[in-house]
Amino acid sequence: MPICTSCNRIIPPGTNAVSFPCPNCGDITIWRCSKCRQLRRQYKCPKCSFIGP
Repeated sequence: MPICTSCNRIIPPGTNAVSFPCPNCGDITIWRCSKCRQLRRQYKCPKCSFIGP
């Protein structure tokens, strides 16, 4: 199961989450849960250290 890049919680199937490639390096898939998206928590790419909103 995917893990939210912002809060490190497991994202269960069927929940409202989003995944996208890192905007900087494109090598890592960033997962964000709906709560972190709603609260606009930052995420950090584990490969290139890009920090996004």
